[in-house]
Amino acid sequence: MRIRVPRVLVIDEEGNKLGEFLTKDAVQLAEDRGLDLIEVAPNARPPVCRIGDFGQLKYERKKKAAQARKNQVQVQLKEVKVRPKTDDHDMDVKVKHTRRFLEEGNKVKVTVRFRGRELAHRDIGAQQCLRIAAACEEFGTIESPPRMDGRQMFMVLAPKV
Repeated sequence: MRIRVPRVLVIDEEGNKLGEFLTKDAVQLAEDRGLDLIEVAPNARPPVCRIGDFGQLKYERKKKAAQARKNQVQVQLKEVKVRPKTDDHDMDVKVKHTRRFLEEGNKVKVTVRFRGRELAHRDIGAQQCLRIAAACEEFGTIESPPRMDGRQMFMVLAPKV
């Protein structure tokens, strides 16, 4: 017995309110019926207890939690890497991949890598990012605009809901 208050409001297994009982009388009533006294609203005044099978309640909660986990959608972050000199056909392939990722409901991180003197032309990298975003605008929106981080430029696209 873990219910520490002196009086509780008791509800039977069909959901009918039986009234207010002393805790030990309520526990005895539940044991007479071959069931458990389960505290359902500990913050109420007086606390509300239900007569029922605690093992079955735990099983139903476990099943409900498993179902909620099963229905949960995991959004992944996919990455598409390009360079400032990436040619048109290669960009079309990257755009195709980006569209597919967005249609699947995943976020896409577009990365432009700069090497050597390419770092002086950050505007070309930003154009590459925005070019991919413009080609995929019916499937996704820009979540974070292009920004530099060391020798790389990043942009994140999120799927449209």
